[in-house]
Amino acid sequence: MFADFIKNLVAPDPEPLNDTDARLALSALLVRLARSDGEYALSEATHIEHILATRYQLNEADARALRGDAETLESEAPDTVRFTRAIKDAVAYEDRIAVIEALWMVALADGERDAEEDALIRLAASLLGVNDVDSARARQRVADAG
Repeated sequence: MFADFIKNLVAPDPEPLNDTDARLALSALLVRLARSDGEYALSEATHIEHILATRYQLNEADARALRGDAETLESEAPDTVRFTRAIKDAVAYEDRIAVIEALWMVALADGERDAEEDALIRLAASLLGVNDVDSARARQRVADAG
């Protein structure tokens, strides 16, 4: 289903993603994070849908459909490096900080911090070019709002 998308991600010199593909890549990264601890909780899926609806001004059905596409892509796609590279190439720094916030929202959705999720967020932040200070502030904003 996503063969062309994945082919672009693994290309030696991938083309920048259009808005639709960047949205899908972010969504798949959120799903990958939610699945990283081996438990994909309903609360995490619900948070992903809320993030997608808010970030992209989607109604509930469209957010659910995007999450479903992201789940499929995530299961077919290669490593996290390619996801983050695609997002880094497609969005401005401030928006990448928002990606880190979204990742923390999903990670904290089940009420527990998990070592695998923490590690994946640290990796994603590094690969997205988000510095440690901005990443820590993003986590703190999410924790304070939670």
